[in-house]
Amino acid sequence: MLRDVAEIGPRRSVPPSFIPQPSERLTSATMTDSQRLPMVALVGRPNVGKSTLFNRFAGYRRALVADQPGLTRDRIAERIEIDGRMIWIVDTAGLDPVRGGGLDAAVQAQAESAVRNADVILFVVDGKLGLSPEDEAIATTLRRSGKPLGLLVNKIDQPQHHQGRINDFYRLGIDATYAVSAEHGGGVFNALEQILARLPEEDASPHSDVAGTRIAIVGRPNVGKSSIANRLAREERVVVSDAPGTTRDAVDIQIRRDGEDYVLVDTAGLRKVGKRQGPGEHGGALMALRSLERADIALLVVDAAEGIADQDARVAALMREQGCSALVLANKWDLVETEDRPDILADIGHGLRFMSDVPVVPVSALTGAGLNPLFKKLRKVAAAGEQRISTSDLNRWLQDVAEKHPPSMASRGATKRPNKLFYASQVGVRPPTIIVFCTDPKAIQTSYVRFLENQLRESFGFAGTPVRVRLRQRSGRNRDQHDE
Repeated sequence: MLRDVAEIGPRRSVPPSFIPQPSERLTSATMTDSQRLPMVALVGRPNVGKSTLFNRFAGYRRALVADQPGLTRDRIAERIEIDGRMIWIVDTAGLDPVRGGGLDAAVQAQAESAVRNADVILFVVDGKLGLSPEDEAIATTLRRSGKPLGLLVNKIDQPQHHQGRINDFYRLGIDATYAVSAEHGGGVFNALEQILARLPEEDASPHSDVAGTRIAIVGRPNVGKSSIANRLAREERVVVSDAPGTTRDAVDIQIRRDGEDYVLVDTAGLRKVGKRQGPGEHGGALMALRSLERADIALLVVDAAEGIADQDARVAALMREQGCSALVLANKWDLVETEDRPDILADIGHGLRFMSDVPVVPVSALTGAGLNPLFKKLRKVAAAGEQRISTSDLNRWLQDVAEKHPPSMASRGATKRPNKLFYASQVGVRPPTIIVFCTDPKAIQTSYVRFLENQLRESFGFAGTPVRVRLRQRSGRNRDQHDE
């Protein structure tokens, strides 16, 4: 009943407030990686260029940039590829060792929470202004964290300024010190690559030591995620309260059903960035993101009594972006009048129409209705995410699709020629990822890629899981000869 975010037409804009759309540096090979990704936090005093640096890494203008100190109040994150390795890059508010009260204190707490959650810290300083006592105080605190630490001396825009402006900062005692220019891009990626090279490679397994299919339970605050987790676990494992934000950390609950092991991961409610309160809720949002990274299946819980909300669509888009197989649980079904139920299901389907293949399951955490048969549906969507299609079947499918609906023409100068789809091969699962080799990938429109993904889903039963189609130009010495 729900479809992939990249597959609707006309397309509804559903930008997740928690995480932006993928940056241009994201590649198809890394999109299929479900391992836990390192988190790199950009920290430093206000107005040293952290947001400009963040935008440089992200590849587009994601963070607001201005000369006004303190412009960044909420942490934002972007998944990027650096030297063939995926990471999360996190922008933070400016750190101030002399903290005020009220909003200032809240902003500082959020930045400090980012440092606690990070795997790597990039300390950004202003090379034009030089070393300040505040920089020294922050450096002392960061060194105590014991985490990998790099120092980026920003605003070194001219080569002749390199050595003179960076010398003072060696006093901070940070070995990995680099001169960079966030404004012009000089040295920024080289510095990040060298710092990440010191980290160990990710574990080959995307899972934790707890065995079983990982099921992340996600949604807005107070929709009943913890109550559903307790119902599925058949015991009170998670604190339940009417107050939103009770769950801050992701909680793993190991259970066994029908001879199979599962790990339920109850996550913090995801509100819009501007409505999050305090470092606990912001940290919980990052933990929820990491839970989705490592999940085999995501359960999106929506409040059927309240109806579908824009934030439900944003969370759903985040699930799709992470490549999770999914179910939508319409919770509090017992509070919905019988005559209103068809309209409620129709509203949910409309609000989440960009992922219409995902089943919507009416449930009640209070009474347990609808939850007993849930694991059968979970096994079905998990199998769809793990499904592999033989190359021969894929190419028969591709030949049939290309004959009935060929792509747009390829261009060579002023000459038009057919854009042939030569062959296809599946290169990954969770989500299923198909490489299609063609004459000219750049000439094929995004709408045609969505069409191919829809056709794959209908032909091979990829219900409840995203499907990725990646276009590649066919290589070979005689490519042009064969294409004509």
